[in-house]
Amino acid sequence: MNRYKKLAANTAVFAIGTFGSKILMFFLTRLYTANMDTAMFGTKELIENTANFIIPVCTFCMADAVLRYGLDRNHDKREIFTSACVVELFGLGAAIVLSPFLQLIPFVKGYTPYLVVYICTSSFRALCSNFVRAKGYVRLFAADGIMTTLTLFIYNIIFISVLGWGLKGFLISVILSDFCSGVFLWAIAGLGKYFDMRSLNPDIVRLMIRYALPLIPTALMWIITGFSDRIFVRYIDGPAGLTGEAASGLYAASSKIPNLVNMVSTIFFQAWNMSAITEHDSKGRSRFYQRVFSAYQSIMFIAAAFLILLVQPLSAMLLHYDTDPEYINAYKYTPVLVLAVLMMCFNQFLSSIYNASQHTKNSFWTSFISTMLNIILNIILIKKYGIMGAVIATFASYAVCYIIRISDARRYVYFKVSHMKLIFNMAVLFFMCRIAVSRPSFYIFYLTAITILIMAANFNAILATFKKVLSRK
Repeated sequence: MNRYKKLAANTAVFAIGTFGSKILMFFLTRLYTANMDTAMFGTKELIENTANFIIPVCTFCMADAVLRYGLDRNHDKREIFTSACVVELFGLGAAIVLSPFLQLIPFVKGYTPYLVVYICTSSFRALCSNFVRAKGYVRLFAADGIMTTLTLFIYNIIFISVLGWGLKGFLISVILSDFCSGVFLWAIAGLGKYFDMRSLNPDIVRLMIRYALPLIPTALMWIITGFSDRIFVRYIDGPAGLTGEAASGLYAASSKIPNLVNMVSTIFFQAWNMSAITEHDSKGRSRFYQRVFSAYQSIMFIAAAFLILLVQPLSAMLLHYDTDPEYINAYKYTPVLVLAVLMMCFNQFLSSIYNASQHTKNSFWTSFISTMLNIILNIILIKKYGIMGAVIATFASYAVCYIIRISDARRYVYFKVSHMKLIFNMAVLFFMCRIAVSRPSFYIFYLTAITILIMAANFNAILATFKKVLSRK
């Protein structure tokens, strides 16, 4: 099987296994907005981000290290998995000991025990699922994705819709879903046989920690970028209008549709990350990266255009306006957030080069620049433009990160990139954003015509890669 077919086959398996579950997760937002006002919804998002912030620190990003070295045939799988488990258990133990300090965070107060268990179960599941991927069990990984989402959906209905437990019900739902997933993977993949304290190798522990340490601040930087937007929107007074918890909740609601772009990217990236590692030292890798990145960009541009075209009906479908009338204004911020997430996805692709080449420190410093810029712009722009200021800050920080990475990452794996293609597509998409927000007469007609233009402009790159997939060579 050639490298293109292998990438396509893995992507197809992940798509089948995760697309339905991702769509189901998308519609869970309506369940949340039907049972939570903008203030509670904003708090839910902040607690989620807090958990995502703590997890890389207390697990030392061992889930990423397990995937990188688990795919490497030069390393023993037992040594890799055992080392990762021991390091992660040590980190989680420290997190439990220090957990009383979480009570100092205003929006976490009262939810600390749930947050700690959430962190533990989420970390357990991530480690198991990444090792399953490293073992090549992509179908099991995909099946687990379906099962996890279904259990989360069922638990949400029980604890939020039926019992009316609100935010507490959400946290319990995630905890139970992640725990069931981890146990399922451990049992079906037989992970117990890979955990053996006799296989604990100090050299492997040091190797994995050296690889993963730069990924910790990198992960934190991306989380801070999204997290700081909501914190600043919540606590900085912008122009007269919506402020505080309600503004943070509206920003969170606005970000749900753009996450569909990330959903498309995640399905591909799960397969691509494996190919980037296994093909890193192969002949012809530059041409491979060039074709894949070009096709990936084209697919993402088209996906973004469709989301901007459908922002109004998707918002109405996703958000429950009766719970809080402010949800109806989410569409104003969604289009530019779509483009911000688009740039984030391109940055994610380039980070795979750092991971495969083991130059993870570059992920850190490029992310650091992006995060600092985001914080500075948030402070300046939110005061003047409110929620839209946070949206602009997010896009600008991701765009700057891309500009740096597209030059830096290609020092390790060089491949040709069409910068004019990016400039053209982004300019057209920004024009779409302006139309979608201002809604002039016949705006649907204009948006449809521009979407067709985006499809036509990006068709050839997708077709060229598709031909390589069908090729026997």
